[in-house]
Amino acid sequence: MNKVFKQKSQSCKAINNQNQVFVFGHRNPDTDAIVSALVYAAFLRRMKINAKAYRLGNLNKETQFVLKTAGIQPPNMLPSDLANGTAVALVDHNESQQSMENLKNMRVKYVVDHHKLGDLTTSEPIYIRFEPVGCTATILTKMYRENQLRISQKIALLLIPAILSDTLHFRSSTTTDDDRSMVDYLLPIAKITDVNSYANEMLIAKSNLSNYTMREVLLDYKTYTFNNQLWGIGVAETFYPNNILERKDELLQAMIDEKKTHHLTDILFSIIDIVKERNSMIILSEPEKTVVEKAFNVTIQNGIADLGSRISRKKDIVPALELYFKTNT
Repeated sequence: MNKVFKQKSQSCKAINNQNQVFVFGHRNPDTDAIVSALVYAAFLRRMKINAKAYRLGNLNKETQFVLKTAGIQPPNMLPSDLANGTAVALVDHNESQQSMENLKNMRVKYVVDHHKLGDLTTSEPIYIRFEPVGCTATILTKMYRENQLRISQKIALLLIPAILSDTLHFRSSTTTDDDRSMVDYLLPIAKITDVNSYANEMLIAKSNLSNYTMREVLLDYKTYTFNNQLWGIGVAETFYPNNILERKDELLQAMIDEKKTHHLTDILFSIIDIVKERNSMIILSEPEKTVVEKAFNVTIQNGIADLGSRISRKKDIVPALELYFKTNT
């Protein structure tokens, strides 16, 4: 462990004498994207590296609840006028289409992520940490422990909800033993005595979509390229799926508008019932209908595909679509 860290420290020396490293998660940020930016920036500062967290979008209600509970101010929006060559650190993503505009003109120095490797390329060696776990916050917790850095109560109050959110309180197929063990390690530091009660409060905040338009709900989506086609894949995880299904027509119109505005080939949106652990995917039209029916071996009824327990975008939805497009070129 120490040997690995020493190698990383040597690669960081040049940055110490430059302007700050801008640390940020993906567009349309979820709790893990915001928390990971805050925690990794704090980690880098502990390593004597000038770093500051930023965000690439508005906070959802769950993230607002998490930051308020921890007593942490949200990061500022990433400035739109960063100079070419600015040092940046990516957390909870690594694909350019999910990142800032003009990422190719930045100097990517660090990446910490739990997703598949995307299209990222750099002109020089960088620090990369990828692990197949349920949450980037899990990796960051391990990094703090590996480097024998004390985790404060406030940091623990950020890390725990990020892990609980990304794994749907360990319901998601992406959950690993590392996710569970890091939460167990952090709970006494955070002084959370009833994790089930805390998780329910957080997920209720996630489920509260009052005062949201369906376009705002839809904006959770991420973009993926399949056979040179740009697809949007959105997910809403909620205790109250019927509240969204009752506004299906509004959601469909938002999908049509988003598809046109951002020149998407197609767009899909899943409503995840947290309690029943079921995925109801909203299908706009063709060719989405044919693709989903064949990729997931389902029949679509009334514009909805019942994908059953396939609730993870990262592990259940995107890989099935990738396989479909690889075998149907």
